[in-house]
Amino acid sequence: MPHPHVIIIGAGLGGLCLAQGLLRQGVDVSVYERDDSLTSRRQGYRIHIDGHGARALARNLPEHLYELFLATSGTPRTSTPVFDHNLGRPAMLEPSGDDVHLAVDRLVLRRILLAGVERVASFGKRYTHFERNADGRVTAYFSDGTAAVGDVLVAADGVNSPVREQYLPQARIVDTGLRQLYGKVPLTAETRGLFLDEMFAVFTPIIGPNRNFVGVAPVRFPEPPAQAAARLAPEVPLPDTQDYMTCTFGARPEFLPCDDDGLRAMSGSELQAMTLEMIEGWHPRVRRIIEHWDTETIFPLVLRTSVPIDPWPATNITLLGDAIHAMSPAGGVGANTALRDAAVLGAALGEVAARGKPVADAVAEYEAAMTGYGFENVRVSARNGQRLLGQDPLPEA
Repeated sequence: MPHPHVIIIGAGLGGLCLAQGLLRQGVDVSVYERDDSLTSRRQGYRIHIDGHGARALARNLPEHLYELFLATSGTPRTSTPVFDHNLGRPAMLEPSGDDVHLAVDRLVLRRILLAGVERVASFGKRYTHFERNADGRVTAYFSDGTAAVGDVLVAADGVNSPVREQYLPQARIVDTGLRQLYGKVPLTAETRGLFLDEMFAVFTPIIGPNRNFVGVAPVRFPEPPAQAAARLAPEVPLPDTQDYMTCTFGARPEFLPCDDDGLRAMSGSELQAMTLEMIEGWHPRVRRIIEHWDTETIFPLVLRTSVPIDPWPATNITLLGDAIHAMSPAGGVGANTALRDAAVLGAALGEVAARGKPVADAVAEYEAAMTGYGFENVRVSARNGQRLLGQDPLPEA
């Protein structure tokens, strides 16, 4: 199969990174995304990029786009303090042996990853199901009545992946027992002093009674993103995003005053007021941080995790990122694992195009590696969440 066509379902970080790597190797690829645009829904703000993520981006991105990624990446402190709700510091978490720790804005990185992929990407395409063809190829169908035929189908469509539901019905997604509110505090001359110097780390959890927690993490750009793009990649439309602190509040649902539907129905101001009520008696500095939340940026999420499963036979259908190994954010490696998937799978499919390697063999090699590090990261993240945040234990496979 000298010229395989790869269909990618999902234009998140992993799907776009894979598309970049395939295009760089001359592999024919199409990307289909259900959202109408990159900004159709809120998905989070700051992302921690470790060595695996950085190396994957270096491998898959054109050189000038990788330089733009570096130019828009901040460098946080590597040691992470763990505070109690009175800002006593009971623990200091030291980084792993990895020497790369960067803080990036999710939308900035996603725009960089989309650059050059626009010509093969279609937005507003809601995937419904696939069928295997008599010739060994696969057809992906969409809700608008259209279809796409390819040699390989890649599910990069997130935790709710309909590809996974059809292809691996035995794979389970479970509730972690945690709910989290995401928002931003813009870093200004006024708000900078709200944060202790130690809080400009990869991530700083502040843990209160009942394992309720506030978490903060910085995004400080070495230069304004739009300016960096004009210098390095004028074709990339980066926004004039200012420095900020991601600020989150998390709790177990039994301690919240309403159910998940109630959280989703609340405005940002109402979510802020609820949080202030729940951290009554916490250190005044923590309360002031929550008081400075930009209420237009606050939204709730139900945190879920995959349950590792046994290996399955390799075919011309495969998965990456949250579609197969969604994990608790307590490990801080979810996005990095998706980017790592994209690099490993991109290299494997490049062997199909360059050397005629059978697709199933290439996919089998990728899945053997991916399920190893991916499911281990699921387990480690679950243990961290259970130890620090009161997350439910990961169910047995």
